[in-house]
Amino acid sequence: MSRKPEGGASGGSPAGKGEPVPLGDELLLIRGERSFLLVGKAGSRFPLCIETPDDEYCLAVDPDDLVAVSMPEGGPVEQARMMLELVRRYHIPLVVLPKDHPGSKRLSMVVSVAPEIHLSCDIRRGTHPEQHLLCSSGELTGLSLAGIPGGVLLKHLPDGAMVRYLDAENSSADKQQ
Repeated sequence: MSRKPEGGASGGSPAGKGEPVPLGDELLLIRGERSFLLVGKAGSRFPLCIETPDDEYCLAVDPDDLVAVSMPEGGPVEQARMMLELVRRYHIPLVVLPKDHPGSKRLSMVVSVAPEIHLSCDIRRGTHPEQHLLCSSGELTGLSLAGIPGGVLLKHLPDGAMVRYLDAENSSADKQQ
């Protein structure tokens, strides 16, 4: 199921206050020309463990917090959906790689869970334990998202970025993308 978000979110949000987009159980797909970001609400309160090279710590995730999966080179939306649900429904821990880990180059997707998330193309994938910062492609860099009651606030939505809803349970139309 897809539908255009209310308020006409289809690119170019103002740099100021941002654009609120309603979001319930469905997922929000923000797509550039070659990359995308899949976003959902956490939906419940749960602890999420972050595994770093030197330590483990747990975050308290609240229902309005966001779970975001970035695929900087694009790929199957269904793959991103599975990753999002592993975190949101099954509370799978997130792993942070050391800064110079060779595997960072091969990560096709990265995940962030936080009340507010900022996208940047200037960071190395998988190496940032700070959950407010998420690696993205250059075409989505600068985008900020904040979980709000009943929705998500989009700030700095890049021109040309398309925003649409995906039904949380059925995405067969997006499997081929």
